[in-house]
Amino acid sequence: MATLLQIDFPFGGPFGAEMAQALDGLARSINDEPGFLWKIWTENAATGTAGGIYLFADAASAEAYLAKHSARLEGFGISAIRARVFDVNPALSALNHGPVA
Repeated sequence: MATLLQIDFPFGGPFGAEMAQALDGLARSINDEPGFLWKIWTENAATGTAGGIYLFADAASAEAYLAKHSARLEGFGISAIRARVFDVNPALSALNHGPVA
């Protein structure tokens, strides 16, 4: 069953196009994570928050990535990381055009 991972954390920037340029390498590396299907990057410059919503093929892959990414963020001095893991209901998601197979 597909698993959705939602992560957000305090982030001082950059945002927008500068963020895209600065994090290009990281974004590309996420594609190689086991079980990774897609990510939507999130940012809110007004609240100083960034993160993402990820879809993984299974819960084990989502949990493994969460552990890896949390350690990476903590290594950058980022704390107050919030994460939530959800099972995806494919029938209802498909009904509302959710990109889950």
